[in-house]
Amino acid sequence: MAQWHTASEEELARNEQRSGWRTIRKVAPRLWPEDQPWVKRRVILAMLMLMASKMVAVYSPMLYKAAVDALAGEGVPPLALGAVGLTVAYGMARLMTNGFQQLRDAIFAKVAQRALRQLALETFEHIHRLSMRYHITRKTGGLSRIIERGVKGVEFLLRFLLFSIGPLVLELLMISAIFYWLFDARYLAVVGVTIAIYIWFTFKVTEWRVKLRREMNDQDTDANQKAIDSLLNFETVKYFGAEKREAARYDSAMAGYEQAALKTSYSLAFLNFGQSFLITSGLVIVMVLAAIGVQNGDLTVGDFVMVNAYMIQITMPLNFLGTVYREIRQALVDMGEMFDLLEQPSEVADKPDAKPLAIGAGNIQLDNIAFGYEQERPILKGVSLDVPGGQTVAIVGASGSGKSTIGRLLFRFYDVQGGALRIDGQDVRDVAQESLHDAIGVVPQDTVLFNDTIRYNIAYGRDGATEEEIIEAAKAAQIHDFIAALPEGYDTAVGERGLKLSGGEKQRVGIARTLLKNPPILLLDEATSALDTETEQGIKEALARAGEGRTVITIAHRLSTIAEADRIVVLEQGEVIEQGTHAALLDKQGRYAQLWARQLADEDAA
Repeated sequence: MAQWHTASEEELARNEQRSGWRTIRKVAPRLWPEDQPWVKRRVILAMLMLMASKMVAVYSPMLYKAAVDALAGEGVPPLALGAVGLTVAYGMARLMTNGFQQLRDAIFAKVAQRALRQLALETFEHIHRLSMRYHITRKTGGLSRIIERGVKGVEFLLRFLLFSIGPLVLELLMISAIFYWLFDARYLAVVGVTIAIYIWFTFKVTEWRVKLRREMNDQDTDANQKAIDSLLNFETVKYFGAEKREAARYDSAMAGYEQAALKTSYSLAFLNFGQSFLITSGLVIVMVLAAIGVQNGDLTVGDFVMVNAYMIQITMPLNFLGTVYREIRQALVDMGEMFDLLEQPSEVADKPDAKPLAIGAGNIQLDNIAFGYEQERPILKGVSLDVPGGQTVAIVGASGSGKSTIGRLLFRFYDVQGGALRIDGQDVRDVAQESLHDAIGVVPQDTVLFNDTIRYNIAYGRDGATEEEIIEAAKAAQIHDFIAALPEGYDTAVGERGLKLSGGEKQRVGIARTLLKNPPILLLDEATSALDTETEQGIKEALARAGEGRTVITIAHRLSTIAEADRIVVLEQGEVIEQGTHAALLDKQGRYAQLWARQLADEDAA
C-alpha cells in the first residue's frame, strides 16, 4: 500500500509540474505578442527600469561605507564629497532605487492588465461555448471561484516571469562578486552556502505548503458553493424551514476550511522562522568575520557597515523569493484549474465549413432520431416527425417521454446520437450555431430573468431594439398594462432570477422577449403552464398571432392549450405512438383520448 501511495504522490507531482509548464507556456506569449508592438516596447522599457534599479541598489551600500569612513576619519571619500554629501548621495540612491521600481511597475501595468482582460474574456466566452451537458453538472459557486482565482494569478505570474528570477539571480551574483572582490573567498563561501540552504529549505517547505493550500482552496470552493446554492434556492429553504439545516451544512464546510486554513497558517509560521534563522545565521557569521577584520586593522568601520548593508540587501530578495515562490506555486495551481476549464471540449461545435442556416418555408424534419443523456438510458428511440413550414405541431406525452428533449436537440444544445434533424433540408449539425439560434425563438416552461430591469429583459430578445418595439412586444404578450402601472414602469428591477415577479408575470416577460426576437421558428416549451386560465387565454391569442406564417412546435402538458394545433404528436417512452388533429385523435380513442379524459376529470374535480 505504501508503495502505491508513493507512486500516486509522484504521479501527482509530475502532473502538477506538467500543468505548471503548460500554464507558463500559455501565459508567456502574452508578454511578447507579434501583433502588438506597443506591448514589446513597454516590456523593454520595464526591463531597463529594472536594470537601473538593480545597479543603483548594488552601488548604494558603497556610498554608505564611504560616509561612515569619512565620519570615522578613515580613507579618502569618493567624488570629493564630505560625510554629509555622501549621506545625501546615499539617500538619493535609495530613492532612485525605489523610483525606478515604481516606474517599472507603472510601465508594465498596462501589459499585465491587457493580458488579464484577454484571459478573463477568453474564459468567459469559452464557458458559454461549453455544452448544456457541462452546464447542468457544473457548480456555479465553484466555477466562479476558479475563474476569479485564475484571472488574479495572471498579473502575478506575468510579473514573476519578467521581474523575479532573472533579476534576483543578477543581484545575488553582483553582491557575491563584490564580496569576493572587496573582501575574500570566506565571505563568498558563507553567503553562497547560506543562499543555497535558504533556497533548498524554502522550496521544500513551500512544496508541502502548496498541498495544504490546495486543500484549503478545495474547502473554500466547497463552502462558497454551498452558500450560493442555498441563496439561489432561498424560497425552497423557507418552504421547508431549513434555515438551521442550511446553516449547519455551511458551518460544516467552513469548519473544514478552518482546519485547512490553520494548517496553512502554522506552516507559514514555521517557514518564516526557518528562513529568518538561516538568514540571521549567515548574517552573524559574515559580521563576525568583518568584526575580526576591523579588529585586526584589515577592514575599516565603513567596511563593517557595508557588509551589514549588503547582507540585509541579500535578505530582501531572498525573503521575496520565499514569498514569490509560494505565490507562484499557488498561482500555477489556480491558473492550472482555469486552463483545465479552458481545455474542456465544447462537445457541440461548429464544423470548419459550417454555413449560416438558410431559412425558406421553415420545414422541420426529425429523421429516425435516437438520443439519451446517458448511454445506458436512451430517451428518444427512433423518432421521425415532419413539421411543414408555417404549421403548428404540438408534442404531448407523460413526463419523461422526451418532449423537451426534442426542443433541446432542435436548438442544438446536444447533438443527436442517431438519425438526423433538419431544417429546410439542412442538417443542424452542418450549419453555424449562431444562425440556428437566431432562427429559433424559445419560450421555456420556467423563464429565468436577469437581475436587471424589465426593459432590459424584454430588450434581450433583440440587440438594438427601440423603445417602441419593446412596448409593442409587451403589449402583444399582454403585460404592458401591468408594467405601466408599476411606480418605475419599464425601469422596475426584477431581482435575481426574476424573483420579484410572479410566475405568470415572468412568463409574460419571457414571451415578450421572444416576440421581440421575431424568429421564423417558435418553440413553446409549456409556455403557458405558469398562467391562470384567464391570462392563458389571452396569451394563447397572442402566441397564435405570433405564430402566423411561422413554424411552431408546442411542447404541452395542458392539452387544452393545443387543441387547435394543425397536428398533435403523442410521445410514449421516446417513441411516436399517435399523431393527428385533436378531433381525429379523440375519435381514435387511443392514448391521446385517455390523456384528454383524465385532464377533463381532474379539472372537474378541481
